Amino acid sequence: MEGAIHPTDTSAFRDCFSLAWRNPYVLRLAFSAGIGGLLFGYDTGVISGALLYIRDDFKAVDKETVLQESIVSMAVAGAIVGAAVGGWLNDRYGRRTTILIADFLFFIGAVIMAAAPNPSLLIVGRVFVGLGVGMASMTSPLYISEASPAKIRGALVSTNGFLITGGQFLSYLINLAFTKAPGTWRWMLGVAGVPALVQFILMLLLPESPRWLYRKGREEEAKTILRKIYPAEDVEAEIQALKESVETEIQEKGSSEKINFVKLLKTKTVRRGLIAGVGLQVFQQFVGINTVMYYSPTIVQLAGFASNQTALLLSLVTAGLNALGSIVSIYFIDRMGRKKLLVFSLCGVIISLGVLSAVFHETTTHSPAVSAAETASFGGYICPDYSSAGSSAGNWDCMKCLKASSPDCGFCASSTNKLFPGACLISNDTVKDTCHDDHRLWYTRGCPSKYGWLALIGLALYIIFFSPGMGTVPWIVNSEIYPLRFRGVCGGIAATANWISNLIVAQSFLSLTQAIGTSWTFLIFGVISVVALFFVLIFVPETKGLPIEEIEKMLEMRGLQLKFWKKRDDSELKKNQNV
Repeated sequence: MEGAIHPTDTSAFRDCFSLAWRNPYVLRLAFSAGIGGLLFGYDTGVISGALLYIRDDFKAVDKETVLQESIVSMAVAGAIVGAAVGGWLNDRYGRRTTILIADFLFFIGAVIMAAAPNPSLLIVGRVFVGLGVGMASMTSPLYISEASPAKIRGALVSTNGFLITGGQFLSYLINLAFTKAPGTWRWMLGVAGVPALVQFILMLLLPESPRWLYRKGREEEAKTILRKIYPAEDVEAEIQALKESVETEIQEKGSSEKINFVKLLKTKTVRRGLIAGVGLQVFQQFVGINTVMYYSPTIVQLAGFASNQTALLLSLVTAGLNALGSIVSIYFIDRMGRKKLLVFSLCGVIISLGVLSAVFHETTTHSPAVSAAETASFGGYICPDYSSAGSSAGNWDCMKCLKASSPDCGFCASSTNKLFPGACLISNDTVKDTCHDDHRLWYTRGCPSKYGWLALIGLALYIIFFSPGMGTVPWIVNSEIYPLRFRGVCGGIAATANWISNLIVAQSFLSLTQAIGTSWTFLIFGVISVVALFFVLIFVPETKGLPIEEIEKMLEMRGLQLKFWKKRDDSELKKNQNV
């Protein structure tokens, strides 16, 4: 059994937006909680642009790749702890309280980062932000899921995904707005405290999750909220389903607050749910999304676009496409279903990563040559490694120049055409300014290339395919796939797995590109995407249109989920809805 398909799924998108005038209370709950997604997205996006200017202010950061990766990934390390603790907090103190704690941590972190006098304190602020984001990342979709009618639950939880991508888009706008302002990156990181403060105020005015309240014995409070969410004719059915779920919890003597992990994994429905939920979260990161979101300006520069402002502007386009993809997800999530959307998404991601791998192979193997005459024209600024190369200096090109390390060197492009032979020089601010004064482009992270625009197309395709499926569906599935009594701890486990995977990818991406090249790095992500596709086909169930309490029954009866495309006849649909 794979679960009933709600007969009105095709109208879910229309029903979702009709709530704006029929029942604005549900949208108020969804968008207020969804600001947690905005915080998540803003933090993901803002560091990619801020890092360009942090490197300019702190020379130690500019010279140490590990320090750059630490500034990016320490927020992820904090998010791992935040997600793990958040699972317990959710079941002990409630979804609403956990979001309030997350907002407080995020606000404190933003203030610390904005005032950081050195990289060490900046990293401390990133850890605080990470703690808050980790809690919010798994709590916001959980709160929305438990406060949404079944037939539009996917669309409403997708609003959290839209706000994540909207936060990323907003971060790039903020980055561009402050490129000329004194303090650049301090403003970029400090502004992050504003949405945290807004959500804190809004959540103080909203109730706790009705399902959490019911499980805590506060039945009348839960019923009052459910009557505001559901039409009158559906309220009793929801209350009865909650009653059955709580009775099952009592019989099994287990919950997320006092958990026996051995028993948890021996419970068939929980184990199957965790395989699907944790697997999706791990693959969401390992197909490389946050290399694009954390390092997209750097990737743009690796593709041959030298200017910080140009890199940020082009990255803004990818962030906009990401937000657009989330809107597409809201429309299709309750039409196509979760699984079909995942399969479509991964197929496109595989193709896009193939394009990126091919393009970066071409950019690194066909970079402009180093001209002895051009280099000599800069006198005492010649790269030492190039000077000592002797007769082999004639084989040097831009890529070989950038790989010089004693000291670091940069490539000053020809003033006639950036693809013509240029100069290999010592990399410092004086040389950079001298190069620019001669109306040349200065490269330290990537080389001029006639294929650079293809890299932008590859990035755009990647975002277009990733965002509607792999970007939002893992969070939706994890908000609905676990039994009520274990939803907090299982959601915490899955979110923790997501952030650990995020940390691994964020901490290793720049090192990988240096060690094996950008082309091979994207190729590795492509192979992982193929594995992810087979995982989705085999282990991920279709939960479209199922009331949350029915999903447990579906997992009890079927472990492997191969026939997701099978069309049901009316008798089977009726039978499943009456289970």
